[in-house]
Formats: sequence, structure tokens, C-alpha cells
Amino acid sequence: MTNAPERSACFLLDEDAGEVKITYTPDTKVANAGMFIINKEDHTLGNLLRMQLLRNPEVRFSGYRIPHPLIHLVELKVQTSSGNVSPVEVVSAAIEDLSNESDHLETAARDALDKWRRSNAGQM
Repeated sequence: MTNAPERSACFLLDEDAGEVKITYTPDTKVANAGMFIINKEDHTLGNLLRMQLLRNPEVRFSGYRIPHPLIHLVELKVQTSSGNVSPVEVVSAAIEDLSNESDHLETAARDALDKWRRSNAGQM
């Protein structure tokens, strides 16, 4: 018997308590910038989003931090280079691009596995 929280509390949103996955707060000091707080995530998603955002030429700055190891959220800061594109738009595009890349990777892996199974069917 320990006082540790349930393991599922690290990655499942408590919808009864009104937890939301992502919130956006515009930066009041820096133009074309804002902070996204992504709930119940860790370095895996934070680094993926940061790197995908940095591929976009419209993004001037993208960085993330985990405020505390026991608090499962990512603070993602994004600044765009012009007023034509908002941080919300570039983050939405980055999420869509990552989704497409993961779909492509899954399809390629399934095709390669099917090809390997066909070529090695007699050896199993």
C-alpha cells in the first residue's frame, strides 16, 4: 500500500474534473507568440512538435519544457516570423503533418511486414 497516484493518472484526462488536452495563451510581451499547455504528455510529444515546428519557415522560435517531472504536461512556446500566420495555425499544421507522417510510417511498416511474411512463408 503506497500513496502513489494511479498510473493511468499520468496519461488519461479526468473529464469529470474538466481537464482539457490543450490550451493556448497568447504572449502579451512578444508579438506573434504564444504558449500551448498540453496536458498529460511528456518529452516524446514535446520534442516531436518542437522539431516539426522548426521545419516550418514561418516559425521563428519553438521550444518546450516540462515544468516538473511529477506534473505531466508540456509547455510549448511558439513564435511566428510574421503576423500573417498565427501560432495556432502553425501548431495545427505541425500536428497534421505529424499525423500524416505516422500514417505513412504505419503503412510502410505493414507493407514491409506483409512482404517479409510472403517471402518467408515456407520457412515458418
